[in-house]
Amino acid sequence: MKYDYDAIVIGSGISGGWAAKELTEKGLKVLLLERGKQIEHKKDYHNEWKNPWDMPFKGSGDQAMFNEQYPVQSKGRYGDEYSIDHFVNDKENPYQTTETEPFQWRRSYQTGGRSLVWGRQCYRWSDIDFESNLNDGHGVDWPIRYADVAPWYDHVESFIGVSGAKEGLAQLPDGQFQKPMPLMLIEQNLREALQEHMPERRLTIGRTANLSEAVGDRSLCQNRSICARGCSFGAYFSTQSSTLPAAVATGNLTLMNDALVETLEYDEEKKRISSVNVIHTQQNKRQKYTARLVFLCAGSVNSVALLLRSQSPTFPNGLANSSGVLGKYFMDHANTLAAAAVVPGFEDHYYDGNRPTGIVVARFRNIKPEAEKLGFTRGYSYQGGAFRQTWVRGKRMAGLGKDYKNELKKPGPWVFALTVFAESIPQESNRITLSDKKDQYGIPQVHIAFKHGDNERAALADAAAEAKKMLALIGGHVVASSDQPNFGGTAVHEMGGARMGKDPKTSVLNKYNQAHDVPNLFVTDGAAMASSASQNPSLTYMALTARAVAYAVEQLKSGAL
Repeated sequence: MKYDYDAIVIGSGISGGWAAKELTEKGLKVLLLERGKQIEHKKDYHNEWKNPWDMPFKGSGDQAMFNEQYPVQSKGRYGDEYSIDHFVNDKENPYQTTETEPFQWRRSYQTGGRSLVWGRQCYRWSDIDFESNLNDGHGVDWPIRYADVAPWYDHVESFIGVSGAKEGLAQLPDGQFQKPMPLMLIEQNLREALQEHMPERRLTIGRTANLSEAVGDRSLCQNRSICARGCSFGAYFSTQSSTLPAAVATGNLTLMNDALVETLEYDEEKKRISSVNVIHTQQNKRQKYTARLVFLCAGSVNSVALLLRSQSPTFPNGLANSSGVLGKYFMDHANTLAAAAVVPGFEDHYYDGNRPTGIVVARFRNIKPEAEKLGFTRGYSYQGGAFRQTWVRGKRMAGLGKDYKNELKKPGPWVFALTVFAESIPQESNRITLSDKKDQYGIPQVHIAFKHGDNERAALADAAAEAKKMLALIGGHVVASSDQPNFGGTAVHEMGGARMGKDPKTSVLNKYNQAHDVPNLFVTDGAAMASSASQNPSLTYMALTARAVAYAVEQLKSGAL
């Protein structure tokens, strides 16, 4: 059979960019399909250099328009006037969820996907994470362990550039780091107080894909902390700054924008995907493309939805779904503000620039489950950091006249905030399905049913109590705290729905992210995850993608595919 391409990659975000890079560098002709618009590096970062006074709404945005057009995306960390065009228009791209606990689905349909707007935190998972399902019976056992992924973590970190400090923690393995960004004095004080009074707890600088040392034509970070606008310096990892240029340099890549994949067509005789069926949204034209390999990297929800739409006589409930678990065991970290405290005694200190990362307190609960009786399994970690309040504090501060204004010209008090991310336990009821409602292209909308369980709530309650204790070590006066989870989706760490596993009867993918049922299909984004750990997952997506490509190409060249 004559194929249009050797491989087709669906989605150009963090995972898709890596799949395109690795496949093209191994000599394959690759079609990279992106459902959204083209955003060219440097050229199309339209608001990168603008000041508040250059913006119609001073950077805050037209709230009436946001409520109408971006009611979900504008609630996110980067959903402001500068960066909102890097997110989807919710009104034009509807989805369904439950009314009582609506899932906040953050999306970016464009070249680079959410790699333009991600939080850039890069943490390895450990065997504590890969063995958790086996140890406590939730979910299915991972078919891999840390040793399987470690060399691929090395591979990814060395290429993208991750700044961080080595700490020697079993639960948070060290990596190939550039020099760490500095802790502020107040953060260093908390680190030392923890070492003295709670030595099992380690505060370290956030490990981030912001360069502290230049890599090739990518400059080191300028400490602007406006990353979601796009970075012409290439100082943080995005598809545009890193993997896409590498793929283009091979001469083996074709990037196609405004190409929405409607279904994957299955050949009943050859038991392979025979074509990728695309809607060219600007022309409203449908077209088929063929390839020996298909890498599905559209993001957890969209990848699962595409498989569910791709029905056939063999797979009436979705492609590669002989197990019946496709769409189930969907996860997102339970997150909330564990504690924020005003900390006196550091008023003669400030900070230089806007550091694009915070601190992390590594997981310390249930490292040895047999030794702890906490009322919950798994664990949580904190992210956050210290900052000085600005003039905005005046909205909540008593005062009047000249003295009031002069006071607001000064730096405000120091605040130390700790946000908690608790592990999401795999639950069958948390799932992605297809709605009866259709979108503008006649495609079934996604329905997301998700809620946090008792285990997550118990973990957050413990995290809030412990955060207060830790901040008290440096004299912090707690001014805000919560033990209740935010809505699902707000962590923007959605995972699962097409999980990896050893048994084809209980999982969708094998240990190489290859579909048990469809040998030329690989799913390497968050949909593949069998558990959620408590740390950010994107580094693991990238490592698993590179690993899967190496396996797939080896199989292709040997004639097994």
